[in-house]
Amino acid sequence: MARAIWTGVITFGLVSVPVGLYTATQDHTIHFHQLQRGTSDRIRNRRVNQRTGEEVSGDDIVKGFEVADGEYVVVEPDELDEIAPGRSRAIEISDFVDLDEIEPVYFARPYYLAPRGEEHLKVYELLRAALERANRAGVATFVMRGKQYLTALRAEEKVLMLQTLHWADEVRDPTRELPQLPERRAGGGKELDMALQLVDALSGPWDPSRYHDTYEEKVRELVRAKAEGQEIAPAEEPPTATNVVDLMEVLQGSIDRARSGRKERDGERGGARRARKSPPRSAAKPKSSARKTSAAPKKSELRELSKAELYERATEREIPGRSRMSRQELIDALAGGGRRRKKAAA
Repeated sequence: MARAIWTGVITFGLVSVPVGLYTATQDHTIHFHQLQRGTSDRIRNRRVNQRTGEEVSGDDIVKGFEVADGEYVVVEPDELDEIAPGRSRAIEISDFVDLDEIEPVYFARPYYLAPRGEEHLKVYELLRAALERANRAGVATFVMRGKQYLTALRAEEKVLMLQTLHWADEVRDPTRELPQLPERRAGGGKELDMALQLVDALSGPWDPSRYHDTYEEKVRELVRAKAEGQEIAPAEEPPTATNVVDLMEVLQGSIDRARSGRKERDGERGGARRARKSPPRSAAKPKSSARKTSAAPKKSELRELSKAELYERATEREIPGRSRMSRQELIDALAGGGRRRKKAAA
């Protein structure tokens, strides 16, 4: 079982709940040792004086900030300790903001927050449910391991997440930093319509288990093959850039291929779903009867579903623009779409 790397309380208003902070991700990268070629001798890094070439012990190393060429302000470790902020005992939420307003570039590292004790489960779930239904994040700062963090507290399906955020002056302005960007937005036209069709044809619910680190898998395969004296085939060459002259043809070909792949996947899923859910034919109701008695789901019912489940329902109802909708917009569209269909049937 994971161990908490920080413990304290979350506070919002006069409400507080004791929590523990847990790392939400883990690194699966293969780590190599450095060896001298032709030997099994490990290579070690040493702290060496750049001028004399002599090794320096850790006790004789201080930090220096360069203020001019070759001129440094020297800072001792105990001087940094004196001004370091103390460890936070609380994550005090100062603001609640619309989660969709936080640009993805600001998100850094995710953590899980768990209640410390069964007696705190109710308050913990109350905050989680409120954040989920409001689609908002609680913004707070706190100190951990001698560093202050800006954070966003947000709700997942069963757990509260604490996501560290980059400070505003850490995020670069793309219009200043990047060498070239389009000067005009794509306003419309057949090419944009086809691009949107391609996006819709390739859209589907978020399923992280579908994606794998194929490079990491190939590294492991390479190591295993070399250990067994085998050879690995080189990777394929990357595709060439699309020629603007052939853009319409390439888009249409992509749409046709994506739709064909979707029909195959939908057919497989539909067959499996019918095998699991379909009642015996004698018990099945006529389609016309089912259509007449269908009613729009209530928003209270829809709020109990995850975004992936909402998206799947929106796909079944063929709601346009569903791939660009937020969770709340999917709820509104499903409820509103149901009412419109009912009126049309009436």
